[in-house]
Amino acid sequence: MTISRRVFVKSGGLALVSLGLDPVFLARAAFAASRPVPASAPILVCLFQRGAVDGLNMIVPHGDPVYYRERPRIAVPRGDVLDLDGYFGLHPRLAALKPLWDNKSLAAVHAIGSPDATRSHFDAQDYMESGTPGLKATPDGWLNRCCQHDREHANTPFQAVAFGPQLPRILAGAAPSLAINDLQAFGVRGPAAARDRLTRAFEELYAGAATGLLATSSEEAFEAVQQLKQANPGQYAPANGAAYPRGPFGRALLQIAQLIKANVGLRVAFADVSGWDTHVNQGASEGQLAARLADFGQSLAAFAQDLGGRMRDVVVLTMSEFGRTVRENGNSGTDHGHATAMLVLGGPVRGGRVLGRWPGLDPAQRFEGRDVAVTTDFRDLFAELVARHLGTQDLAAVFPGFTADPARFPGAIGA
Repeated sequence: MTISRRVFVKSGGLALVSLGLDPVFLARAAFAASRPVPASAPILVCLFQRGAVDGLNMIVPHGDPVYYRERPRIAVPRGDVLDLDGYFGLHPRLAALKPLWDNKSLAAVHAIGSPDATRSHFDAQDYMESGTPGLKATPDGWLNRCCQHDREHANTPFQAVAFGPQLPRILAGAAPSLAINDLQAFGVRGPAAARDRLTRAFEELYAGAATGLLATSSEEAFEAVQQLKQANPGQYAPANGAAYPRGPFGRALLQIAQLIKANVGLRVAFADVSGWDTHVNQGASEGQLAARLADFGQSLAAFAQDLGGRMRDVVVLTMSEFGRTVRENGNSGTDHGHATAMLVLGGPVRGGRVLGRWPGLDPAQRFEGRDVAVTTDFRDLFAELVARHLGTQDLAAVFPGFTADPARFPGAIGA
């Protein structure tokens, strides 16, 4: 059958399941295979810890007695902390990341966050993804704006990819972006079954049902389907003995690694990892937060191990909308705070260091007397990665209303 590309367009987006494609569809999309894709280019992977991770129990200031005084039930005991520099240390359930710290491919940035004082998850996440804290009217995300000004790598539908059922705020905008729920949906099947699945996909599309791939235009979708079919992601096996955790986050990182190795031109990737809003029974070395950190650390370590030498082109940024209160609450948890900690991982990273200016935990040094104060605006770190890793020159376009000054960069990437 012959299918018009107009069939795919619906409400400014496109959804398509490609479990198998008939020859007519492949013929119409065949032009995608001829477009050149660079064999090696810098890649930025952004991971959002939604819910506000407790940076104090992730990168522990075990050298500060105030930390232990304010958290009698949930502080990580000194004997359990994996020391980094004599003052800060990793939560013990992040042990999988310690070798990356030791080989200087992992850095932490502490006391980082937004200059906006909101403690609303929704608002703070919106500001961090738009890159314009305090301004709700920004129509697009900073990662999309970065792609808008990256003409050199705009020759592939895989320039910007999010893993999940919908396109996140950070990738909303004029630059083409994809949202992929599961690369395994692009396995190769028999011709008859493929036609049946394609027919069902179109029926679901007309009905408005969510399917497996969301693109900003029909052209991007046609090209993405063709290239994914050639990459055959159903046959992927992690390299170097890497074993990803079986949860959604590990799955997302495995699929990002697949795209990197498939050489489809990935430039920026994004994934969410939720479960960080620990108001009740947060735990210390064990417990609710510890379980989330274990999955988080093991997934990141597996990703780095799987990519091996390809990590020379990759930088991974972890972010969270804000941190938690210094003092534990009456429910053995923590409430919404201000500054948090973020991680930067990859071959270009100047690791083995906790970056940023530490403000201290004394009540007089806290934000509003209760939270870790922000000493590094998150845009200073993001701008450094965009400029020094991706090579973006027009930082004013990526972060409107903000003057990016290299003198304020935390120093995660060499100048």
